[in-house]
Amino acid sequence: MPWREVSVMDERHEFVRLAMQDGANRRELCRRFGIGPDVGYKWLRRWQAGDRDLVDRSRRPHVTPKRSEVATEARVLMVRDKHPAWGARKIAHCLKRDGMAVPVPSTVHQILCRNGRIKPTENAPPNPGHRFEKEAPNLLWQMDFKGHMPLTNGTDCHPLTMVDDHSRYVLCLKACANEQRLTVQDHLTATFRRYGLPDAFYTDNGSPWGDTSGVHWTGLKVWLLKLGVTVVHARPRHPQARGKNERFHRTLKDEVFAMRRFRNLPEVQQALDAWRIVYNLERPHEALGMDVPASRYRPSSRTMPDRLPKIEYDSREIVRTVSSTRHYISFKGRLWKVPQAFARERLAIRPLTREGLYGIFFASWQVASIDLTAGQGVSDVSEQVSAMSPG
Repeated sequence: MPWREVSVMDERHEFVRLAMQDGANRRELCRRFGIGPDVGYKWLRRWQAGDRDLVDRSRRPHVTPKRSEVATEARVLMVRDKHPAWGARKIAHCLKRDGMAVPVPSTVHQILCRNGRIKPTENAPPNPGHRFEKEAPNLLWQMDFKGHMPLTNGTDCHPLTMVDDHSRYVLCLKACANEQRLTVQDHLTATFRRYGLPDAFYTDNGSPWGDTSGVHWTGLKVWLLKLGVTVVHARPRHPQARGKNERFHRTLKDEVFAMRRFRNLPEVQQALDAWRIVYNLERPHEALGMDVPASRYRPSSRTMPDRLPKIEYDSREIVRTVSSTRHYISFKGRLWKVPQAFARERLAIRPLTREGLYGIFFASWQVASIDLTAGQGVSDVSEQVSAMSPG
């Protein structure tokens, strides 16, 4: 299968950066990127031989050890004009990374002020404090929609974002027409095939991964559980618990949506595809010590299966299949209601600590309880939401 015609250089760039990481399974990466091993190794050899034409920034003019002040200033302005939301620290680090002898960030800031790129009163933001993060990639991905972005054709765009908590690597950035389960599931499937499966997702309580009832059992969540991916919900009405994701959305707004108006979804997607590569592979990140997310990300070793795994139970357990039309199971001559998300699913009934009390389980997750001594119906089991932010 050939490289995608759109953004071929970005595909090569991302492939090479991931394949160069320690312990990378290069043949598996070739499979996920849809190329043959001979093609993948060809780009690796060219990169290792110093062929930087694989990346966008190789088209910039070659640098020399000594630069005049005029040339340095022009270089600062070139980076700023390419990335109008970047501040002095990011620009200085980017130039240094490209091998230039650059002035300190305060001088870069003065250049930007002197040339009208920013107002003299705009001070560089303070260095961010320490934030909690997972200790390795793919332990936790954060997923959300960035609100409704109006388009000039009268419709709305719903940007879907997925970010790895440890590395800040943007795994999925899609311009969606809605926020429905099937839309999200399709993009999750494509993302899992490219990057593998995470251990868990961190989300808010909105649809389609949550609901307003506090129960949180949804069809999308059940699908993820079958893949072995846990969903962790933030505490309701605590946006500070999702500070890392909110900060990413502000950056997305500043560097993409604040720059221009878009006519339709394909136009938005083209801009998002280009920006995702810049964010992952070029843009210095202050929370990463001015490194780029790609320097810390490794694709997951857990591959997306061709078929959705089935939940297996012990042969001695009491197992019931939920009807597609009536969300009940039969036990002890009575019908017991279960969450609608488990329609057509097999559930196990297991005794709990007190006599007459049973739990209804989907694999190892308890989804409801039965109390035979209370003379009342089944009670849905609400999931625990996170009391601490993972970022």
